[in-house]
Amino acid sequence: MNICFRNILVISPDDKLEERVHLWVQDGVIRHCAASEPICDPDTHIEEAGHLVCFPGLFDMHVHLREPGQEYKETIQTGTDAAANGGFTGVLCMPNTAPAIDSVPIVEYILHRAQDTLTEVYCSAAITKGRKGQELAPMLELLDSGVVMFTDDGSCVMNSEVMRRAFDYSAPFDALISQHCEDHNMTEQFAMNEGEMSMKQGLKGYPRVAEELMIMRDIQLAEFCGNRRYHVSHMSTQNGVRIVREAKQRGQRITCEVTPHHFVLTDEATAGYNTSAKMNPPLRRPEDIEAIIAGLADGTVDCIATDHAPHALHEKEVEFSLAANGITGLETSVGLSLTHLYHTGRLSLMRVAELMSSNPRRVLGLPAISISEGQTANLTIIAPDEQWVVDMQRSRSKSLNSPFGGALLTGKPKYTINRNKLHMCDL
Repeated sequence: MNICFRNILVISPDDKLEERVHLWVQDGVIRHCAASEPICDPDTHIEEAGHLVCFPGLFDMHVHLREPGQEYKETIQTGTDAAANGGFTGVLCMPNTAPAIDSVPIVEYILHRAQDTLTEVYCSAAITKGRKGQELAPMLELLDSGVVMFTDDGSCVMNSEVMRRAFDYSAPFDALISQHCEDHNMTEQFAMNEGEMSMKQGLKGYPRVAEELMIMRDIQLAEFCGNRRYHVSHMSTQNGVRIVREAKQRGQRITCEVTPHHFVLTDEATAGYNTSAKMNPPLRRPEDIEAIIAGLADGTVDCIATDHAPHALHEKEVEFSLAANGITGLETSVGLSLTHLYHTGRLSLMRVAELMSSNPRRVLGLPAISISEGQTANLTIIAPDEQWVVDMQRSRSKSLNSPFGGALLTGKPKYTINRNKLHMCDL
């Protein structure tokens, strides 16, 4: 790999850098990053990049790779291929595999399978054995094996005493505990957001308070157990944003993430029993979208994550109430975020870089990325003003379940660079 991006705009939150430079990457290392002309080797490919922007490599902290056990939906290889094609140089995989990621051998298997991929894979592990919410997983052993977060994602740890033990047990290691916040007693057999659309379609609703109750409970437990680190996954409601904001103002170590589909779509997208728009948490209402975007702008929300959840065709093309929850998201995240946050004037490119690159790594305790001479090249190159139409048939994912097929977006990833590999994004 030997490429020089001439006159590219580099935006790097951790370097506090927003500057147009000539960026030369050779053999996986940044050789030149300055306004002066580099003296490149004769075999260097020169890319005129005045229309491009360079971010630190994007990181998605909520991805379902499905392997082991559900390889018919996605594999580590196809999932990381989709991630690289969407501009991501790192992902955190969720533990609701089959079997669940609750033991060291499974962590080692996943990390081994991903050791040569352009996109780095980090593991979260289950809080409880088998994600059953009853007995804690061997957290210390899992931390030693490389796990960076604990969550029973896909399920909520409903038992308050078990959740308290997780906070207490993790305290000496300051481990990050995350939660899929859902009071299952209120959401059993739900199909979509509870409201006018669920009544019109005759479907069981998931009330927003069922998410908010668990956020409040866990924040109180985290405080009671000594101000433990706590992360709210895929937050979707107006009051959820308010609750997290107030906890942060009190000095609690709370972080949270939101997904592009929750700041772009409302439950109106489920009209006609559209299973492509069926997910958990469900799509909410316009006031929730406005609150989420306000939270992204004012710092309440820390990260944008995709909750990439691939499903096979036969799991989606069924009755709405029986369809699997979730959509793919790795290859549409950049376009949706730029279209609906940057091009609407709500967020700057610097803030987008924080939300999609530096903040996820900070939340997980991973090393920051520096875009400077002599550093390893871990970069995402985007064309922020390029328009394109989402064509799901071009996806590198094994599954194509997305409500965004055919959407016109502005802003797309162009190159993903990491581990001395360069991928030209094909979207």
